[in-house]
Amino acid sequence: MSRWDGKTRGSLTGYKIFLFFINFLGLNFAYLLLRVVTYYYFLFARKPKKALFDFYKNTLHISHNQANKLVRKNFYIFGQTLVDRAAFLLGKDRQFTHTFENEQYLIDIRDQGKGGILLSAHLGNWETAGNLLKGRITPTINIVMLDAEVENIKKFMELSTGGSRFKVIAIKDDLSHIISIRNALVNNELVAIHSDRYLDGSKYIELDFLGRKAKFPYGPFIIASKFNAPVTFVFAAKNGKYSYHLSSTKPITTKMKPEEITRLYVEELERKVKAYPEQWFNYFDFFN
Repeated sequence: MSRWDGKTRGSLTGYKIFLFFINFLGLNFAYLLLRVVTYYYFLFARKPKKALFDFYKNTLHISHNQANKLVRKNFYIFGQTLVDRAAFLLGKDRQFTHTFENEQYLIDIRDQGKGGILLSAHLGNWETAGNLLKGRITPTINIVMLDAEVENIKKFMELSTGGSRFKVIAIKDDLSHIISIRNALVNNELVAIHSDRYLDGSKYIELDFLGRKAKFPYGPFIIASKFNAPVTFVFAAKNGKYSYHLSSTKPITTKMKPEEITRLYVEELERKVKAYPEQWFNYFDFFN
């Protein structure tokens, strides 16, 4: 089974269709269309379906029938998060609500004036959650990410919606993104990094995750350990048709080794996966 290659899947035609329906027929219709589209993927997307099924059955020890149902639910909710993302970019976000567990932690980080590093994962929908928070906690949220989306889709999203409301810090081979992260922290901005996927050939830390050995990227945790900024683990799970549950952990404010931060992160990620197994959006063999 293939590893993650850093690229976002999806066709330009698919993006155009959903942007049209969200714009002119609303979210309810887009969600309805999603049931058809995601059922197609459930039937024919063999590799991601197999990876998810293995995760549910052999990692979370869910029964065969329940794991199969959970795979289908996962595809549908993932589709919803993409639709929600587009809805925010199109300015159709008034019907969304959220609750924030430990919001004060982010306020405390802001008030310290050192910026903050937010470590998250491909679980739930942190981008939409960030849109809910933008302007409430801080005017600027930076996302560190691989700039590997299909170019024509990226251009279409920018032309149709104005692009992301975040500042994107693209990971570069020349490590210039490290300077961008430093500058953001100096300006007391938040820097969010997904920390649950690594690319073949890159450095990693191997730890027990839900009872199985898994590899986590070294980069986010070395960044978290080197900069003089508080570190917290943040997650945002969809907990209703138009609502999200956001959470953050008590900030790490003392110097810690990357391995120590990774262990704490993995413990929190385990709790979130158990709470929201249908929102685990890693469609490859995570333990390979």
